[in-house]
Amino acid sequence: MNLESLKDGVIKGKSADVERLTKEALNSGIKPQEILKNALIPAMGIVGNKMKNNEFFIPEVLIAAKAMKSSMVILKPLLADKDFGSEGKVLLGTVKGDLHDIGKNLVMMMFEGAGFKVVDLGTDVSPEKFVNAVKSENPDIVGLSALLTTTMPSIKKTLEALKEAGLRNKVKVLVGGAPITQEYANEVGADGYASDAPSAVDKAKQLLH
Repeated sequence: MNLESLKDGVIKGKSADVERLTKEALNSGIKPQEILKNALIPAMGIVGNKMKNNEFFIPEVLIAAKAMKSSMVILKPLLADKDFGSEGKVLLGTVKGDLHDIGKNLVMMMFEGAGFKVVDLGTDVSPEKFVNAVKSENPDIVGLSALLTTTMPSIKKTLEALKEAGLRNKVKVLVGGAPITQEYANEVGADGYASDAPSAVDKAKQLLH
């Protein structure tokens, strides 16, 4: 069986087809790691590029991510942890005071689509909660999202809390969200800034390799 049709199904967001083709691929003897590496990850890479080039917008990306998920539901139990989190582990959260999650969820989907293991802390996450999660999860990257100018100071507080806990040099910190800029990232001492979800994945890979 050719994995191209599965890849195409993910890009076009055809969940039912993707589910069927995933099962067919497994039945034909294709290993789950191969499906992940040669169909799902490349498909989400194409989706990410289309978003960067304004050929895809948030609705299309969400539909493609949903299709990828329908394959992952089948593959996850068959994949060893190391296969699924092969690129690294990312801890994501929207900072304290901010309840927006569409941007963060998009970032999470793109990270999962790129082969990262993602721990999602949700929204309105306090600096203490980030610190505790870094201690317990031991991630490679922490992604902080803020969608309001009024919650931007929470990013700085979270970075300070990581520093006070002696964890700052153990993780790379990525920041993003509508009001965030590269200048702000430099000012608060983050390791990287991303203007959109696909760029966040690119930046994370740069920071880890």
